[in-house]
Amino acid sequence: MKHLLNLLAAVALLVWGTHLVRTGVLRVFGANLRKILVHSMRNRFTAALSGIGVTALVQSSTATSLMTSSFVGQGLVALPAALAVMRGADVGTALMSVLFSADLSWLSPLFIFVGVVLFITRASTAAGRIGRVLIGLGLMLLALQLVVEATGPLFSSPPVLALLASLSSDVLLEITIGAALAIAAYSSLAVVLLVAAMASSNVVPLDVALGLVLGANLGSGLLAVLTTAKAAAPVRQVTVGNLVFKLLGVAIATPFVGLYLREAKPYIGDATQLVVLFHLAFNVVVSIGFIGLTDGVAKLVTRLLPVVAEPTAMQRPHHLDPSALSTPSLAISNAAREALHQADIVETMLIGMLKVIRDNDLRLAAELRKLDDTVDELYSAIKYYLTKISREALGDEESRRWTDIISFTINMEQIGDIIERVVIDIEDKKIKKQRNFSDAGTREIVELHERLVANLRLSMSVFLNGSVRDAQKLLEEKARFRDLERAYATTHLGRLSDQTASSIETSSLHIDLISDLKRINSHICSIAYPILDSAGALAPSRLRESRLTALE
Repeated sequence: MKHLLNLLAAVALLVWGTHLVRTGVLRVFGANLRKILVHSMRNRFTAALSGIGVTALVQSSTATSLMTSSFVGQGLVALPAALAVMRGADVGTALMSVLFSADLSWLSPLFIFVGVVLFITRASTAAGRIGRVLIGLGLMLLALQLVVEATGPLFSSPPVLALLASLSSDVLLEITIGAALAIAAYSSLAVVLLVAAMASSNVVPLDVALGLVLGANLGSGLLAVLTTAKAAAPVRQVTVGNLVFKLLGVAIATPFVGLYLREAKPYIGDATQLVVLFHLAFNVVVSIGFIGLTDGVAKLVTRLLPVVAEPTAMQRPHHLDPSALSTPSLAISNAAREALHQADIVETMLIGMLKVIRDNDLRLAAELRKLDDTVDELYSAIKYYLTKISREALGDEESRRWTDIISFTINMEQIGDIIERVVIDIEDKKIKKQRNFSDAGTREIVELHERLVANLRLSMSVFLNGSVRDAQKLLEEKARFRDLERAYATTHLGRLSDQTASSIETSSLHIDLISDLKRINSHICSIAYPILDSAGALAPSRLRESRLTALE
């Protein structure tokens, strides 16, 4: 039992080390890696080379698959180019298995020591994140040593021998077990290294080890499919297409396992090298042999997973890419892009609101109420996405941006609610009762509305660019709008004194409407406060006013 626990602990340490390396590299270089992938997809061969390089750094073909599929989902790259990247990604992870199979045990304590020092002393910097990567590399090397030490005593156990005897008689069982291990470990690299270590200790026969390696390759493809199971069709097309290639490769390679052992064993005496070189040869042959089939497989998966045309509002959230969560800076950018889309819908509602007021359009009013539901859903999606970003991995600037996005989406959601309430009031108190504002009152509402739309667009620019000058201008617009609202309330009272019939009929609605427009403007202008506060340009009186606005 003790030896089994030691083995399980060593396997867990190997998986954890792989996880540390993958997440650490993505946090430090994630945005740059994505740029390399996008720019390299001019043709299938450069795409495959970029897949090799990115996967060698990330040490996970699954991570590369998720990044690539997100590009297809956003319409940045074509499906055949993405499948070509995956051909290179499989070669990249195989190259890393060859590297780690070498005797690098002397590097383990060095990596762990240097990594811990960097991580503790400079945790929130890029150096600290590189330290995290070094810790992961050191743990992987240490875990491989522990696997070899723990598997030796298990070899003499009768239950283990009986299990191995059953495996050697069924190659499909070996492939199934290898695939299951890769899914459970979230890493085919860790499983291949584990199998190689066990083969070197004679825990598993070589033919069984090679069957497990084929299963691990298949498992990495299945893992990506499972991870993107709930994603949009263009995203799933990449992972399903990659799985098709893996299925074809495993089906073709399985009959040649015995031939590989007979031909390679006389030249490669070490069992570990036999296993990892088989893994490399399998992926190189499959990638080179199948790279010309990317267009055909792309057409096949497009037929299997057709993209269903949906209404624009139903296609979102579009930028909240789950695979970017391991790269906090990129995930923050994705959330900001989605927040701007939320603001676009709010702008559509704001513009439509004036048309409802002018034209008494009940159909448009119903559409605007539905758009408010979309705004609410986007707010919930963005908020949930941001909560999944590791705050510990964020620097000071990214933490401020995280807070700014939350504040921005809250304001947009509240503006949407106010517009919905205004539209309902217009329906109940104006359209259904067949009343109209006076000509002067309509001109006042139109002018306030025009200022409101301009301020909303300015606030979106402030949120996107963080311009202190624009933020100051937005704050000045808040004071102007407040003065204008007071002036128009006074002129409305003057019309009541003059016994203007239309003003008397719509008095309550008119006062409520310009008050609601002022509230919308307050939410719009509050977007300037975090920008000015960060720049040290926020006066104490404005800070108090900001807090009062938040309490209203």
